Amino acid sequence: MDRLVPEVLRKGDEIRVIAPSTGLKIIGADSREIAGERFAEMGLKVSFGANTTDDNFDCFGTTELQKRVDDLNAAFCDKNVKAVFTIIGGFNSNQLLPFLDYAAIRANPKVICGFSDITALLNGIYAKTGLVTFLGPHYSSFGMKHGFDYTWEMMRQMLFERGDWLDIRPSAAWSDDLWFIDQEKRDFIKNDGYWKLHDGTAAGTLIGGNLCTQILLLGTSYRPAFAPETILLVEDTSSSDGKNFLRNLQALAYQPDFSHVKGLVIGRFQKDSKIGRKDLQYIVDSIPQLNNIPVLANVDFGHTTPLLTLPIGGRAEITAGGLRVRV
Repeated sequence: MDRLVPEVLRKGDEIRVIAPSTGLKIIGADSREIAGERFAEMGLKVSFGANTTDDNFDCFGTTELQKRVDDLNAAFCDKNVKAVFTIIGGFNSNQLLPFLDYAAIRANPKVICGFSDITALLNGIYAKTGLVTFLGPHYSSFGMKHGFDYTWEMMRQMLFERGDWLDIRPSAAWSDDLWFIDQEKRDFIKNDGYWKLHDGTAAGTLIGGNLCTQILLLGTSYRPAFAPETILLVEDTSSSDGKNFLRNLQALAYQPDFSHVKGLVIGRFQKDSKIGRKDLQYIVDSIPQLNNIPVLANVDFGHTTPLLTLPIGGRAEITAGGLRVRV
């Protein structure tokens, strides 16, 4: 299938915010206000899906499947909408995959951006249409008052400028605090840079995202095939300890086409996962399929902040100096 690349964003463009997983009600008023100001500063007009309202919030914090499907399909069919941002992650965006209008998505290629549980949509849409999608900040991420500059700049370079190769430099500091609870009580940690767990260089198509969500796609047509040269992205939440991360990564490595994976890039772990560099080195070394490929870890994506914006279906290179990407 031919690859589709969405147009860059420009001032005056409309973005559509949808809730394919957890609903809007979880986002506080102050975060909404800050997010609105940030998008306005970028010159973007914000609209919300018809079913992306506070009252669409059930006992699981989500809403009816058909409403979520309708909002995503409508966003792609609306010619005025140039990008789709998800509210936040959750647990059930994989439910949408059989019901999306992939013909309409392919006929109306545009940016779709989110992370965590949204990994299912990003990879499923790429697998079904060839549309490059973006593992990056949610709408809710833009509601962060402090410590957002790196996230904002990386998104701008990927979605607005999109030149040639973008060299990815580690952030100066990172945070794993509950910023949405108290915007002024923040704990920033000096970033010690990339962890080169296996040396080497590699290049290929960028695939992946949240690891436990990728596992949900195994055995389905929504998991993108590992192309002859693939760079795999994985990260996980604080609920995944070393044991779960190891077994899920091993399950992915059992896929018949995993031999096409030429490099592995691992996002930063949350503190509650208790996975440090030594633990991660042990995990990586214990999976035979990773023995002869470069592995780069502690990269700025996952469930800590700040966040990169990375193109699923784009190109990536693990270099002697770190990482670079292009759409």
